[in-house]
Amino acid sequence: MDAPLNISYKPQKKDPDLRKVDLLVLSDIHLGTYGCHAKELLRYLKSVNPRRVILNGDIIDIWQFRKRYWPTSHMKIVKKIMKWITEGVQVDYITGNHDEMLRKFVGFELGSFRIRNKLVLNLDGRRAWFFHGDVFDVVMQNSKWLAKLGAIGYDTLILINRFVNWSLEKVGKEKISLSKRVKNSVKSAVKFISNFEETAAQIAIENKFDYVVCGHIHQPVIKEFDESDGKVIYLNSGDWIENLTALEYTCGEWKIMNYKSEGEETEDNEEIEVSSSKELFGMMISEFDKIGKTKSV
Repeated sequence: MDAPLNISYKPQKKDPDLRKVDLLVLSDIHLGTYGCHAKELLRYLKSVNPRRVILNGDIIDIWQFRKRYWPTSHMKIVKKIMKWITEGVQVDYITGNHDEMLRKFVGFELGSFRIRNKLVLNLDGRRAWFFHGDVFDVVMQNSKWLAKLGAIGYDTLILINRFVNWSLEKVGKEKISLSKRVKNSVKSAVKFISNFEETAAQIAIENKFDYVVCGHIHQPVIKEFDESDGKVIYLNSGDWIENLTALEYTCGEWKIMNYKSEGEETEDNEEIEVSSSKELFGMMISEFDKIGKTKSV
């Protein structure tokens, strides 16, 4: 049976001006990588008061987990999500390929937190199917080593892009996205995105879903597919590397939130020394425990 979106809404008295969102979908944050825009994401998270949150894969990039690279801004994202959990906000963590290590914990529940591989919800009488989307990635399924190598190359391109944009800003020119230009100019990349969307939509139609919501390809969009055997609305939440986007569902309507940075921010170079992913998860559990104790005081 589909799970209804029927969590009671309790506005926070200390933040009456927060924007209310029925359902917030985030994916492809890639915490633990240089390309992650954690400061911008934290600013966005502090501006909303969601009833339910779906983390649709690749939240923590365990593939590229680097010793000694875990900035305080990344930890603040974890703390913010944990704070929502302790306040009773339902948070569903759907696993992706970059955080596939969590798939061994599918079914884990702690308070209002759940780890899943997929999720089906009843949204105002319409069926919505949520999953990350790496199941459609042939490279991921058959040559994981090649996919990981590609991820390293992507992260390197993001670093180069930051230097290029810094140089462009110094001479008064607009920023560019190298990775977007590469994807838009390579026919195989454009075809992959199109095939991904069409495959997800077709399977959703066959299974009588009204919405299919994915991540994985870093391509934010809301698109209707109308086929001979039915129709479905395909949605993708994008990412927090290039696009800085999320999906919001409120009062029966979907929209893409596109974060726009305002003003200059000081660089957050303070890092927390972490020697392994096991130690990182231990730190997260410790933070969760701290928040829980603070709430009970």
